[in-house]
This record gives sequence, C-alpha cells and structure tokens, in this order.
Amino acid sequence: MSDTETGHAKTWLNAVLFGLTVLTTWFAGLIFASSFLAASGGPGPGLLDPRVVGTGFLYALALLVILVGHELGHYLTCRRYGVPATYPYFLPGPPFLGTFGAFIRIKAPVRFKRQIFDVGANGPLTGFALAVPALVIGLAFSKVGTFAATPDTITFGEPLLFKLLAGLFFGRLPEGSSIILHPVGFAGWVGLLVTALNLIPIGQLDGGHVAYALLGRRARLLSRVMIVFLVVMGVFFHLTWLILAAIILVFELKSRMRLSHPPVLDEDAPLGRKRTALAVVLALIFVLSFVPDPVRGAGLLDLIKGGPGVAG
Repeated sequence: MSDTETGHAKTWLNAVLFGLTVLTTWFAGLIFASSFLAASGGPGPGLLDPRVVGTGFLYALALLVILVGHELGHYLTCRRYGVPATYPYFLPGPPFLGTFGAFIRIKAPVRFKRQIFDVGANGPLTGFALAVPALVIGLAFSKVGTFAATPDTITFGEPLLFKLLAGLFFGRLPEGSSIILHPVGFAGWVGLLVTALNLIPIGQLDGGHVAYALLGRRARLLSRVMIVFLVVMGVFFHLTWLILAAIILVFELKSRMRLSHPPVLDEDAPLGRKRTALAVVLALIFVLSFVPDPVRGAGLLDLIKGGPGVAG
C-alpha cells in the first residue's frame, strides 16, 4: 500500500474523533443553554426543549469553527511550505466544555526559522480572530442578573479581553449581580482559553515555536521560566496549570529535548521586522486571552484547604 493510500486509510480516526467532538460539544451546549434560558427567567427548560437544542448547537458550532480555524491555520501553513502534516485530531471532552481541543502532527522537521514561526503563529492568530467575534456576539445576547453564590457554585475566571468587552457592553455591574453569558459567548471564552494555552512559550507548543524563531537557543531559558510560572499559577490559581506543567515536562523529557526546540538550518538568520512585530502582537494576544483561574477557587492551596467545588 502506498503512503497516500495509508494516509487516506487513517483519516477514519480523524473523522470519528471529529464526529464525537460534535456530539460532546453539543451536549455541553445543551447544559449551557438550559442554564442560560433558566437564568433569563422562568422555569428551567429540559435538555430536549427545542430552544435548548438550538441554542446548544450554536455553542457547538461556534466552538468548532474556532478550533477548526486554529488547526487549519497550522495545516495550511504546513501545506504552503511542503511540510507533511496530518489532518486535525479533535479531542472529545467532558460536559463542562465538550472538548479538550485539537492538534495536528507535523511528520517532518521544519527546516527554516521563518517557516517554524509561521506554522506556530498562524493557528493562534486564526483561532483568536474567530474567538473574538463569538465573544462579542455572545455578550450582545447576554444579560445581567442577580447572583447568589453557594458553596457548590462553579465560577469561571475572566480573561482581560472578556473584562474589557463586558465593560463596554454592561458597564459597572450592580452589587450582587453577574453576567448571564450566552452559550455563544462561552464558546468565545473557551476559544480564548485555547489560544492562551497554545501561546505559552514552552517547547513544542505554538508559543514555543514563536519564541524559538524570535530568540533562538535563548528560548530554552524562557521555557524553564514558564514552567516555574505554571507551577506557581497551579498552586495559587488553578490546578490545571500544574497538570499542564507536568504533562509538558513528561513529553519533553521523553523526547529528550529537555525544553529545547529542534534546531533549524538558519538559526542565526534575522526573523525580519514583519514577523518580529507579529511576535509582539502574539504576546499581546496571550496577555488578553490568558485566564489565571479558569475555575475560581481551584488552585492547589484551595483544594488543600477544602475550597469550592471544581469542574472536571
């Protein structure tokens, strides 16, 4: 069997994972839609209520458009440079999000600095460009309602961009009230979280590609600093960052890269003004999208003290 035939034969896994992710994101959307409609007034509708089904599908559609756009940014850039890469693998997830995101596998080394920069940058840029309209549309359909927290309440953190946009839409919220976020807006929130995760400048993450293209071998020091940063964030803000740091370290040590980036042939070549400016834009996107506490009260110290309930 030729390589082409083998590649086509393996695409069934991509298709199955994508289909499952459609279902899991839709189910998550049903939960968000039911909560949104209930908080908007009246008794909470069931998950099979037509309004819930339709609104839940909008969440799934918006989130999948963001994820597909992100992965196409990588895939099409690889195609442009003749770098072999797989189709995206989508990862179904638990009901509170519906997905763990998606990834592609690059099957050959990227040889030149500008190429590795473009491959790393174009995914987050596309995903962010799609997440922002979703967030704006969602906020436009959101409402402000009274909010009384209980010990079992799960409260999601807010990235800086969310706070800025919410301030434009709703101004200063009255005491005891909160934004009842439309499911499409929550898809935008997830899109920002995915963007921030990928832009962390460590190893083989998108941000790691960008950092290596910009800093060369000095990016290894930045990776080490960011590992420490994630550990600190995991202790004080959200356990996810601690788990992410552990996963990255395991994979980096397994690959023997030890937080280094695979070298390119023109490591000392200038990156160019355009890409250097774009790196600054990506750093700004990271700051705007980063959520220190995706679920509030879920840091390691909170769990040790017996803090609020944690999603997932």
